[in-house]
Amino acid sequence: MPGRCLTHGNPTVEVDLFTAEVLFRAAVLSGVSTGIYEALELQDNDKTCYMGKGVSKAIEHISKTIVPVLVSKKLNITEQEKIDKLMIQMEGTENKSTFGVNAILRVSLAMCKAGAVEKGVPKYDDITDLAANSAANSEVILSVLVLNIINGGSHAGNKLAMQELMNLPVGATNFREAMHIGDEGGFAPNILESEEGLELLKNSIGKAG
Repeated sequence: MPGRCLTHGNPTVEVDLFTAEVLFRAAVLSGVSTGIYEALELQDNDKTCYMGKGVSKAIEHISKTIVPVLVSKKLNITEQEKIDKLMIQMEGTENKSTFGVNAILRVSLAMCKAGAVEKGVPKYDDITDLAANSAANSEVILSVLVLNIINGGSHAGNKLAMQELMNLPVGATNFREAMHIGDEGGFAPNILESEEGLELLKNSIGKAG
């Protein structure tokens, strides 16, 4: 069952998947800045509603096309790969401009959550298995943090072409220390060039020790 919620003040799509036992809910952020090669977030372009950023079309694709087909195929919720391939096949475009990635990704994520519970495994284990990278004989570890420090791009209000200058605290010995070293700030100083931002970042790291 699709519905609306808000991210950054913009509508996005939320999907509720009901099984015999529990409700699974999936929502993904509405992107503020997107690149030309990213999958398309389908919006209504009706300037009288949410300044054109409504998501009624994406919701309609879920309700009237995606869900009926998935139900008719009688796929099990644990068959994530088949579910995703079927949606991609139905969608039929490289950049997901027919249904919108905001439709497909929400359905996929709701299915992923439900599938992991059905299998009786944590979601990260299920995703690892789906990626054909079995963690059965390896230690589960947290990824290295990548933390945004200086913001640029179209939503930052400055002239910096790069969207983000980020810090990888690779010298940290644990997650807590890494967070302390590079806690995300999203600072958007009035700088003009990437080199200036990198120099500012370098000097700040030096002063902070």
